[in-house]
Amino acid sequence: MTTTENPTAFGSGNAATDKFKSERVSSDTSVERAGAIIKDVLRSLADVVHKHQVTYDEYRVLKQWLIDVGEYGEWPLWLDVFVEHEVEAVHYDRNNYSGTKGSIEGPYYVEGSPKLPSKCTMPMREKDAAAPSLIFKGQVTDLDGKGLPGATVELWHADEDGFYSRFAPGIPEWNLRGTIVCDDNGFFEITTLEPAPYKIPADGPTGWFIDSFGGHPWRPAHLHLMVKGAGHRSITTQLYFKDGDWVDSDVASATKPELILDPQPNADGVAEVTYNFVLDPEA
Repeated sequence: MTTTENPTAFGSGNAATDKFKSERVSSDTSVERAGAIIKDVLRSLADVVHKHQVTYDEYRVLKQWLIDVGEYGEWPLWLDVFVEHEVEAVHYDRNNYSGTKGSIEGPYYVEGSPKLPSKCTMPMREKDAAAPSLIFKGQVTDLDGKGLPGATVELWHADEDGFYSRFAPGIPEWNLRGTIVCDDNGFFEITTLEPAPYKIPADGPTGWFIDSFGGHPWRPAHLHLMVKGAGHRSITTQLYFKDGDWVDSDVASATKPELILDPQPNADGVAEVTYNFVLDPEA
């Protein structure tokens, strides 16, 4: 189902919040560990208040902003932009992984995207098909370089206007979303469009937050991926583009040198790039 309404930060934020609320998550964090984390958070906040001699007016602005973020449904957006990259880095290091580096999932992932064959074209509108094409191919392997048969590469990314299907009106349900099933040797070849840099939703409290310290709301062009193979740890990551705008100043601080693509024109003049995914074994 699509509509003709214009996408907004308020609408995208609320859609992301509704999705997160419907999933309901839990953690086995002990009371002792929770206490240690919470005390450190509050101690760090107190240190900031004293270091910068925060005024009552500034404190009241903070309360007002916190309320606004909740009412706009932007907590998933704000946390995924400004906090998730640190949690993801800790997760990789503490588990001593050696496979492909991960990156943030972001607030716009949706389970159950249509399954596509190992060589495929992503679902897209005629409008999207007019954009420059990108052929993205590679192999999913184990740590020894052996291809993983039936591995899946789930791909999703924004359209050329920076909006994601399922989180903005006027876009078909599974536009630019698909779960590619690799062949018996773990190979895949996907034709999609070349993504463009885009602003995170900035007409709400997340944008106001960025404006308050003179930052910018731009993310570099990127592909979102979730890669899985039987008996192996799944990875969630993003791939970026060499020399792309904002790669060195991503608002979400999620870029890594290992995740940079360098597409080159093939014999038909279409941008093409190969990137292989290496999965760690399950613990």
